[in-house]
Amino acid sequence: MGKRFENLMIWKKSYDLVLQFYKSKINFPSDEKYGIENQLKRALVSVPANIAEGCKRQYVKEFIQFLYIAKGSLSEARFYFMLCRDLDIIEIEMWRDFNNQCNEIERMLEGYIKKLNKSCAK
Repeated sequence: MGKRFENLMIWKKSYDLVLQFYKSKINFPSDEKYGIENQLKRALVSVPANIAEGCKRQYVKEFIQFLYIAKGSLSEARFYFMLCRDLDIIEIEMWRDFNNQCNEIERMLEGYIKKLNKSCAK
């Protein structure tokens, strides 16, 4: 494919979400250090990582598959954010902000997948 992932707005948005989460200093209970917190970090990091990896695949269809994986990881992260909200680990306003960012990234992923699928159909 040859694209530079750093130039993709969808990668930038998902990377910014990862940075924001890491900088948020959420106070997870000590017994969740290797539970929810770790799973959430892994899911969030997976989104821009899969976009970056997919950019360097040889075929567009391979890139699309990596975008679907990123979309799945994003959905997983949204679940963990919801769980954190319901367990009172994060405040509702912080959850809203993270959830809104996830929704925006999901829409971008869906739009980019559609665009790439159309290019494959030609």
